[in-house]
Amino acid sequence: MMNSFGDIRYALRQFRRAPVFTIAAVLTLALGIGGTTAIFTLIHAVMLRSLPVADPARLYRIGDGDDCCVEGGPQDRWGMYSYPLYERLKAAAPEFEEVAAFQAGGARLSVRREGVETAARPLRSEFVTGNYFSTLGVNAFGGRVMTAADDTPSSSPVAVLSHHAWQSVYAGDPAVVGSSFIVQGHPLTIIGVAPPGFFGETLRGDPPDLWIPLQQEPLIDGDGALLRQSVGAWLRAIGRLRPGASVDGMAPRLTEVLRQWMVHDSGYPSNWMADVVRLLPKQVIAIVPAGAGVGEMKEEYGRSLQILLAVCGLVLLIACANVANLLLARAVARRAQTAVRLAVGATRGRIVRQALVESVLLAIAGGIAGLLVAVAAARLLLAMAFRGAHFLPISTTPSLMVLAFAFGIALLTGIIFGAAPAWFATRTDPVDALRGAGRSTGDHSSLARQALLIVQATLSVVLVAGAAMLGRSLNKLERQDFGYRVDDRVVVSLNRLPATYTQPKLSALYREIEERLNRLPGVQGSGLALYNPLTDNWGELIFVAGHPPPKMSEQGGSSWDRVSASYLQNFGMPILRGRAFSPADNETSAPVAIVNEAFVKRFFKSDEDPVDHHFGLDLPENASTFRIVGVVRDAKFAGWGLNRPARPMFYVPLAQNVNYKDDMLKRIERQSHFIGGLMLVTNAAPGALEPVLTRTLSEIDPNLTITSVRTMQQQVDRSFDQERAVAGLAGLFGSVALLLAAVGLYGVTAYTVAQRTNEIGLRMALGADRAKVMELVLRGAFQRVLIGLVAGVPLAVGAGRLIAAQLYGVSFWDPLALGVAAGSLAIAAFIAAILPAGRAAAISPMSALRAE
Repeated sequence: MMNSFGDIRYALRQFRRAPVFTIAAVLTLALGIGGTTAIFTLIHAVMLRSLPVADPARLYRIGDGDDCCVEGGPQDRWGMYSYPLYERLKAAAPEFEEVAAFQAGGARLSVRREGVETAARPLRSEFVTGNYFSTLGVNAFGGRVMTAADDTPSSSPVAVLSHHAWQSVYAGDPAVVGSSFIVQGHPLTIIGVAPPGFFGETLRGDPPDLWIPLQQEPLIDGDGALLRQSVGAWLRAIGRLRPGASVDGMAPRLTEVLRQWMVHDSGYPSNWMADVVRLLPKQVIAIVPAGAGVGEMKEEYGRSLQILLAVCGLVLLIACANVANLLLARAVARRAQTAVRLAVGATRGRIVRQALVESVLLAIAGGIAGLLVAVAAARLLLAMAFRGAHFLPISTTPSLMVLAFAFGIALLTGIIFGAAPAWFATRTDPVDALRGAGRSTGDHSSLARQALLIVQATLSVVLVAGAAMLGRSLNKLERQDFGYRVDDRVVVSLNRLPATYTQPKLSALYREIEERLNRLPGVQGSGLALYNPLTDNWGELIFVAGHPPPKMSEQGGSSWDRVSASYLQNFGMPILRGRAFSPADNETSAPVAIVNEAFVKRFFKSDEDPVDHHFGLDLPENASTFRIVGVVRDAKFAGWGLNRPARPMFYVPLAQNVNYKDDMLKRIERQSHFIGGLMLVTNAAPGALEPVLTRTLSEIDPNLTITSVRTMQQQVDRSFDQERAVAGLAGLFGSVALLLAAVGLYGVTAYTVAQRTNEIGLRMALGADRAKVMELVLRGAFQRVLIGLVAGVPLAVGAGRLIAAQLYGVSFWDPLALGVAAGSLAIAAFIAAILPAGRAAAISPMSALRAE
């Protein structure tokens, strides 16, 4: 024990005597350890952390599909269910003491405090079963949570408010509990406030502000209610396992219940059943642990976080190699001192232990500094990846697991980069202590330092090439042709109007909105839509009159939008064939539609003219519903993926209505008339425009609530927040890796020049000029870099193949990215080597001869 404390005191004295070395080593390690810890912090929060609930290990999710938010047919990976199917599955799972259902996705509702607020606020809500809180094991912070008694059709409407909304929206007013609120035009009572830190069962940006009993969904959604619909799957389910019970055998049993329900009780249209039976073997329910909640964010961000962790791991290896080189050079500089210690009786084990103590202390200091880097880097990543979120329930404060990770990785790196210097320290011959100071001796560590330098160069090529690929991919994503105008376009997201609004009232309201918007100063045009591009989409099965019926698959479906007459033109989406919508396409005229190029390619032969053809949705008897009057250019919508080709789309007039007989289509038709977005042609800034829009819309109807106002360019930028965060951090870490490699090359080259001072002086005394000396030094440096390039390029190609799924318009062997990596390393190497080469060329031959 005393020897250990003595080793630590001795190491600290050595650090004080070499402050430049100490600071350089600690900062180098702080970058590597800090970056790796930052990514692990997010991985822990997103992928590993348990929900803040009672006994999370007993929670299991029924299904693992990540679709959202309403699904009408087979899902393959089932994860959403209709309410009738949820009840069937719940009854077939006696191993669970409770099974709760909750809405997938949720929605923003207009909410105002009765008697206190005149303007409604858009709060995010989630419909849940009455046993939701008891299943999760969550108690109220104030008031009470809902129970099964609150979740009946005859119960008084109630809701539970989130702690975050209670504080941020209502300033922690205790009188909120028990108060009456108007939600989508209907009164309900806030019975409680959820505990701090509880964000629901799903980790996501902007979690629910309000939980409402499931049986109140028909009250809020009116004719568009999903509660009693058999076909519409919109609920997820989590069960709490009974003590001593097991989920073994549950998945096959529930899968069989699902398949029986699909065939006999699903309510699927008869024309679907042949495809449903054909797809039946693929319909499976998995039972997965849900202690960490529903893994939406894990599915969405897991791959990106793994890439960043790998990048940080490579940076950490480069940092370790750099510090190991510093320690090797320091060990050589202290060779005489070590030889004397060996000569007077110090054991080789003591020398090794001392060297390891120094390296571990450096690593721990780097780890402590790295925690500061980790917190800042994690905050930066969250700010980059979730710029549009008002609230994100992810803390960047290091947890115990993160602290343990940081300490463990610091200890491991200290041992890794300290092992080689410790071993080389014992290779010193005590006879060296008796030699003259001016004589050179063998340097056993030279080969190790060269190898570490090559490793740094190799890994730098991989990181810079990968960062260049991701950066080029992001650039191509952002600059692609979306199929509509981005400049001078402002998109406005609206809260959904109350379900009590009738079709005639909506039509009159929309006409007034367009008229008022077009009169606003600086507005050249406007449009209304069910949803704007880059926000959402709906999809339906397509039947074309006179064509064979489609199969129930992706190839048989199309997305669609309901828009006002001038929407497509004002958004810069040109009509390629036929005509645009006009005011004559209204509630008194036959239904018409405009389709995009992808729709034509999928559903019509190359020699067919789609104009004046008819098609319909979901059922054969609807095949003649819409007459195609025009073909519009392809446009990309967020729900399909902006890194994929445009999906088939069709557009129908906002003013028209189809009288369907089928209940499912009646609901869809009804809901599609509640617009979610406005578009303005204007160059006005959103900040200046929002107050004017808020005032104008509130004058038209107090229930028109704005949730966001953005330029289309801002909306595009938000769509690539995750890609931008990954590319930006990969580029940052690639630059750090390049800098560390350059520093390492400089250190090794400078040390080599110092070791060969006498040799260089003799060469110059014998006639070598300064150019030859510089060439000698640069050639030695670039030989190592060339080896790193030769090894790094194939590894970079392999890394590109691993991240190929993240790339858009860029191949995994992208020549430009590989060229940027090679060129960057060559430039950095030249800058790092030219300074020692210049010093070598300035050596005086006479000084070298006198030393010799």
